[in-house]
Amino acid sequence: MTDLTYSPAYRPVRLRGLFDAEPLFAATGLLIGLSLAPTLVAMAVDPREFLGENVWLKPVKFQIALSLYLLTLAFFARWLPAGMTARLSYRIYSGAVVFAVIAELVWIGGAAMYGTASHFNVSDPFLESIYGLMGAFAVLLTSATLVQGIGIWRNPVTGLVPALHLSITLSLVLTFILTLIVAGSLASQSGHLIGTPVSGARVPVLGWSREVGDLRVAHFFATHALHILPVAAIVIGAVLPRRWAVPAVWASALLFTAFVAASFAGAMAGLPLLPDF
Repeated sequence: MTDLTYSPAYRPVRLRGLFDAEPLFAATGLLIGLSLAPTLVAMAVDPREFLGENVWLKPVKFQIALSLYLLTLAFFARWLPAGMTARLSYRIYSGAVVFAVIAELVWIGGAAMYGTASHFNVSDPFLESIYGLMGAFAVLLTSATLVQGIGIWRNPVTGLVPALHLSITLSLVLTFILTLIVAGSLASQSGHLIGTPVSGARVPVLGWSREVGDLRVAHFFATHALHILPVAAIVIGAVLPRRWAVPAVWASALLFTAFVAASFAGAMAGLPLLPDF
């Protein structure tokens, strides 16, 4: 077994520590998390539905996802090269990322308030232009994973075991690449479903169709590569000898990429991930 959990660079997550390297991402992530409270209240008191779901469900999902996203980046920022986050160019860039995140949430929340679609809404030229702008913002905010992944890759971290260092960099880079491919293909469709549901059977909470292909499945896993692969590396470090850990991390990254590709191909063929028998 490896000494992954005893590595000096592998410290328990503390709220205060999230602000050390990337305070902007940490503060914004926490504020978005706190903003869940009024959205949940709105969801409880507003019975309106859009496409069979409460109009506030999508804002809730995006608040959770983007809060977790920024807090994860704030945590990983501790392994960026020294002084990188203090540079003016980086501060301008990180500010643009946060602006894109907030713009996405405002648009999705506004669409919920008016009971209309935030995605695939091209019902008039203005909404079509807004949808295109939100797509550009989505690319901008996702690019933060690529920036961090390259930065951590180039920074040999003392005390961080090679397998975990590799998994963090791969997870960040793959999050950007896979999300760009899947989300780009998703945006080119008229909706996230490939096929016409009959009974409306869905996966609980996540809402994925169990009757037809649903492109949100591949999108979900692509955007959560930055969480899944490091957790896999921790498990690998706990059960395998150190000499096998790095090859196992590479193998897990390849298998994960293959799974995302297969789930995307299956959805495009009209097949649900979890069929409703």
